[in-house]
Amino acid sequence: MLNDNLIHQLAAELHASEKSRVQVEHFSKRFPEMNIQDGYAISRTWMKLKLAEGRIVKGHKIGLTSRAMQQASQITEPDYGTLLDDMFFEPGDIPVDRFIAPRVEVELAFILKDKLEGEGTTIEDVLAATEYVQPAIEIIDSRIEQFDRHTKAMRKVYDTISDNAANAGIILGGHKVRPSEVDLPWCGAVLRQNGVVEETGLAAGVQGHPAVGIAWLARKLAPWGDALLPGQVVLAGSFTRPMAAKRGDVFDADYGSLGRFEFRFA
Repeated sequence: MLNDNLIHQLAAELHASEKSRVQVEHFSKRFPEMNIQDGYAISRTWMKLKLAEGRIVKGHKIGLTSRAMQQASQITEPDYGTLLDDMFFEPGDIPVDRFIAPRVEVELAFILKDKLEGEGTTIEDVLAATEYVQPAIEIIDSRIEQFDRHTKAMRKVYDTISDNAANAGIILGGHKVRPSEVDLPWCGAVLRQNGVVEETGLAAGVQGHPAVGIAWLARKLAPWGDALLPGQVVLAGSFTRPMAAKRGDVFDADYGSLGRFEFRFA
């Protein structure tokens, strides 16, 4: 376990990295004793720095939801991060200079009408508490370098968790639907990058049902005394691999009956 002073120091490094757009080296390499709890402690401390500057919590994201990603990260559950008000973008031009190494993922967003809390939260609770579901693109980024600059080793899950589960932005588009109006696991999407189909997927790729991760998150937050609140947006997890983006790239996210929208990194 890392001590409080070190946790605050590393959170400050992330805060500075995001502003300067200069990545920092792996925390897990510099502090091999680091564990998952340390990662969440760093992330929470970083978010407190942002809140002190006037940011507002608007929701949460869930990551590492696929079995393949969990195996690759040597973990048995997803991870999570915080969505803040300045992370939300409309379809259209996305300012690439806001990011260091942006990548995009195809997801569904759950917008809540009721509070979700407690260690007994179920999928049924999630569906009952959801006002509507909407197509979403998550923009992920790396304040901690993805591959070590010296050894080229990939960063560990502790690094990703520290880095707000890699979250950097969210684009909401398409149609808003009630959970009862669609078969959520069978909601699919086609992602085109510069006119080329790069990814396709079904929401069933997120642990069989996209509400599974949201119930997990409500249970995970319970020991902290936290909950998922009415009006919050919760990203359920990606059902495609992340696609790297650079200035000028145009993406077309086609969710079929749930709508289609375009965005460009400008």
